[in-house]
Amino acid sequence: MRLTRLDDSDLARLESALDAAGLPYDDVREAGRFFYWSDGPHASFVGLEVFGGDALLRSLVVPLGARGKGLGRRVVETLLVEASESGIERLWLLTTTAEAFFAAIGFEPVARQEAPPAIRTTREFRDLCPASATFMKLDLARNRL
Repeated sequence: MRLTRLDDSDLARLESALDAAGLPYDDVREAGRFFYWSDGPHASFVGLEVFGGDALLRSLVVPLGARGKGLGRRVVETLLVEASESGIERLWLLTTTAEAFFAAIGFEPVARQEAPPAIRTTREFRDLCPASATFMKLDLARNRL
């Protein structure tokens, strides 16, 4: 699988996919966010906000008709390899619906208080995801890909 970085002209497509999936998209056009789409017949999206060795995994979207077939897992695993190769050591995420999905990939639930200061300042962490969202972490250095 290959992930291609979106440019500004692709963001409307991402926003539409996020809206259809019920995911927040208010901040996708802000600086410091990098979004990707997967090639193939079922365009899927995923993003990162990078803060040195830490990054917040953002907005995994797989088309409804392609869910449950391993596509989301392949997208995330491809992103993990790219993140690791670019020097990211820890990936963090917030989810309200996909804790089991991310746990199967190796993410572990952690207390929100464990979030690095840079992650705590993101709109996703502060405002866009509810306090009830599960906060998860994957240590890429420990889980060498």
